[in-house]
Amino acid sequence: MNLISKYTSIFSPISLKQMDGVKLMNRTDTKFTFSISVLSELFQKIGPFYDVLEIDNKRIHEYKSLYFDTKNRKFYYDHHNQRVNRHKVRFREYVDSGLTFLEVKRKNNKGKTIKKRLKVKDITTSIKSDQQDYINKIIGQKLDIFPVQWINFSRITLVHKVLKERLTLDVNLNFNDEKSSGDLSKIIIAEVKQERMSRSSDFIRIAKDMRIYPMRISKYCFSAIELDGSLKNNRFKEKNIFLNKLKQK
Repeated sequence: MNLISKYTSIFSPISLKQMDGVKLMNRTDTKFTFSISVLSELFQKIGPFYDVLEIDNKRIHEYKSLYFDTKNRKFYYDHHNQRVNRHKVRFREYVDSGLTFLEVKRKNNKGKTIKKRLKVKDITTSIKSDQQDYINKIIGQKLDIFPVQWINFSRITLVHKVLKERLTLDVNLNFNDEKSSGDLSKIIIAEVKQERMSRSSDFIRIAKDMRIYPMRISKYCFSAIELDGSLKNNRFKEKNIFLNKLKQK
């Protein structure tokens, strides 16, 4: 992690308050997955175009998330079966900001990600009645959900100097449930977040030059597969093979 922190020194800092204009709660996401071995070269190339979020002199920030699902894993299988208007529900603690939210993410039939969140005191393993009402209203039905797994990672957040664009890079990803644990620590998951899809992104342009291509990956789904071998995952097979190759680099 110290080496990754050193890589971020090439960026100029931006504060949390300065990021207010790029919250992008209703947005289009483009994800990329690549080996940590190319991170230094990538940062050198995108450095002139982005600033880095800095909080209390830290540029790599810790996130802790507890994901919820139904007994029959509705949220997982909706994603696996490529359903539109699908959801994910989690508590997420933004450790360095001292903030925790109940978050409901929706992917709609136009490919947009819409995130709604409710500020809470801390992460809990049960859903309170007012929180359940909040979830029901967003999803449009009442679902019995319970905690299924933790996903923790560190994030570098970059903000484009000119465009309304945010770029996150998740590192040191690890996950666990009550029975097992795993990690994707050799893999970077990057996400370009824009109001609407635009190839004018400098990251997308430079990534293409480096032969880093878009690949959608759900941290929740792929960690779930590693933690629970009974989950049907045939539609994720090619991506699983790709991830396993990245782990070897």
